[in-house]
Amino acid sequence: MKLYLVSLFSLMSLFSLAQETTIRGTVYNKTNGEPMPYEKVRLMKRDSSTVAGAITDIDGLYSIPGISPGKYIVKAESFGYESQTQDIEVVKSSGFIDVVFELKKQEAVQDIGEVQVTAESKRKKNEVLISTIKLDKKGLERIPSMGAENDIVGAFSVTPGVVTTGDQGGQLYVRGGTPIQNKILLDGMTIYNPFHSIGFFSIFETELVKNVDIYTGGFDAQYGGRISSIMDISYRDGNTKKFSGKVSASPFMAKAVVEGPFSSKNKGPGGATYIFSAKHSLIDYSSQTIYPNINRDTTTGNSYGMPFNFTDLYGKITFKGAGRSKFSAFGFHQTDRVQYPEAAINWNQSGGGLNFLMVPQNSPLIMKGHLNGSQFKTTFDEAISSTDTLERFSSIGGFDLGFDFTYFLKNESEFNYGFNFSGFSTNFETYNELKRKIELQQFTTEIGAYVNYRLVTTRWVIQPSMRVQAYASYGTISPEPRLGIKFNASEKLRFKASGGRYSQNFTSATSDKDVVKLFNGLLTAPTNVQETFVSQFQKEKHPKNGLQYAYHAIFGVEYDFTKKLSMNLEGYYKYFSQLSNINQNKLYDDISQFSYIDDIYKKDFIIEDGVSYGADLLLKYSDTRLFLWAVYSYGKNTRWDGFNTYYPVFDRRHNINLVGTYLFGKKKDLEVSVRWNLGSGLPFTPTAGFYQEENFSQGVTTNYTTNNPSYVATLLGDFNSQRLPYYHRLDLTVKKQFKFKNDTGMEIVGSITNIYNRKNIFYINRVTSKTIYQFPILPSLGVSYKW
Repeated sequence: MKLYLVSLFSLMSLFSLAQETTIRGTVYNKTNGEPMPYEKVRLMKRDSSTVAGAITDIDGLYSIPGISPGKYIVKAESFGYESQTQDIEVVKSSGFIDVVFELKKQEAVQDIGEVQVTAESKRKKNEVLISTIKLDKKGLERIPSMGAENDIVGAFSVTPGVVTTGDQGGQLYVRGGTPIQNKILLDGMTIYNPFHSIGFFSIFETELVKNVDIYTGGFDAQYGGRISSIMDISYRDGNTKKFSGKVSASPFMAKAVVEGPFSSKNKGPGGATYIFSAKHSLIDYSSQTIYPNINRDTTTGNSYGMPFNFTDLYGKITFKGAGRSKFSAFGFHQTDRVQYPEAAINWNQSGGGLNFLMVPQNSPLIMKGHLNGSQFKTTFDEAISSTDTLERFSSIGGFDLGFDFTYFLKNESEFNYGFNFSGFSTNFETYNELKRKIELQQFTTEIGAYVNYRLVTTRWVIQPSMRVQAYASYGTISPEPRLGIKFNASEKLRFKASGGRYSQNFTSATSDKDVVKLFNGLLTAPTNVQETFVSQFQKEKHPKNGLQYAYHAIFGVEYDFTKKLSMNLEGYYKYFSQLSNINQNKLYDDISQFSYIDDIYKKDFIIEDGVSYGADLLLKYSDTRLFLWAVYSYGKNTRWDGFNTYYPVFDRRHNINLVGTYLFGKKKDLEVSVRWNLGSGLPFTPTAGFYQEENFSQGVTTNYTTNNPSYVATLLGDFNSQRLPYYHRLDLTVKKQFKFKNDTGMEIVGSITNIYNRKNIFYINRVTSKTIYQFPILPSLGVSYKW
């Protein structure tokens, strides 16, 4: 830790002394004043020869350091926007020159093939970009919508290496990681559950999305606290130029977005703005009329329709200075309710925070900070007999304070560092398959710090980074070195690799009573674990707590067949060296009376390890009319509990996603999109039989030969020894746009989900043997108006 701090301050001093002339600024969208991320800026001599270049970051900022005295042209360009140039003159060897651009949208956009060098192709050469998918609002809208509503969950579900559990109550499993092992961030705030009960929709509003970064493994030290994947979502600020908004309605939901400046006198990108969104489900009202055959009881003939009810609220206020610094405050609230005859699931989330961006006038440093808090609470009531129900409960809440610092270096190299402090409380209660109660309440704190350096040369991109994660409540410090490398073999061919060590505090506990998992309890790392654990490699360990650890190793190759067609192939290996799981073998309370009993039969939680490996292939074709996205994923996941090797519930061997979008018409205002998904069957534990369970209500005097207990218990077969049927579904979306005067417009969206009416299993109640299927063929029509 001391060596880490000494190195950090030495590097800070080195960069502070490197005073050279730097050209920097921000690229804005002239229409709404919003910063434009990942756009290209070039510095040229007066003869138009390129001297240096940069790509704007998520906040539209760029920096070109180390410029010698002379006369130059700075050019900002983006596909679909008019390029802009500004003449500058560097007269001294140190200092800063600010150059700000506001790009105007082109009236007629030419074919993308005419753009010789795009920002995306430049980023492919200057960033490692392994196991990474980056999307903006336009990219999200290319994915076929479900229920006539675009949603970010569509992009998640077609990402290489991602497995989703279906249409209802969906969860994300990423390259062997469970939902709690995936960190999902909204403007730096942790989101504990991104899905609504109807798995078509997430809690995120597509209309507000500025950028989505999905890292399925091998991510750098900027991110910590999770051992599988990161999904970092950024919302845009409100319109700085005028009052605007969007309203939409479909059988599934109604929603509205309004935004604008607080003062009508705002002319530039500065000033104060607001943006608010709200959406509420309508499907619980409309389904019994529009979809009368969904969830119909074959015995009684009654239909309870689609019993989903949810509400999302979000708001943000932003204050922008005359320069590039800004401050924002935001908050959200979300509720979900679903009521089946056999089970009821309820959850709610809320949170808020403060973010700031500071760009000092006479410093190469860019500073970002955040303070936020969020909470999540869920309950699950399931019928275990004709008269009894079993309730499971989980809640988690916490705060996070963090600061990030960035230096832009020559040749688009970069150095950044940061730290954060967080605290979390959890409350959890469930029952294992033997109906032994398991509960845990905790409060824990964490401190994390990182350094990250990206070196860019002609052929190589080398990105070493280091994170130190201190789990104060457990007295544990986890050093986490990470490394990313890319080799540009040619203009078209690139090789890349990454790896590192990862850790996390949180764990999840699900019940293996369920053939399909509906309840995911969230809790901090337990301390009530066995004293000795022998790994699958026969290495004996003595864990002090249930903190989880993993190692990632990823290798990939990129190839650009043409400017429009590219391929990305990656192979990965993840070793989960320590996992904590609910103890399904618990028979005794952990008290002195049973001190002679082995820990494995009395601890609430046990330590496991596991291995996940596989390969993901992505083929992508993109031009202004046609977009094609083809993904094949192979994965194998195993877990070792100290006795047996088993397949976890998300072990899907094969997964295929095919997406196609085409724009028709001279104005490209008619869009047709299709998506087909095929997934091999997930494992489950079969039901071997039933028996009358004696509860010994009269103690030792109970006569079990004559007593007739009313409770029927379930006898389970071999753990996860069978597979559900293959999952597959075909979806179609058609969009028609109408543009009116004063930049207003209307869009009509028609969609059909599950065109050929495939019966995919959603949930089976072991006691009643009642099967609930995923959605049948589901047509929908929606309309939106934007001003």
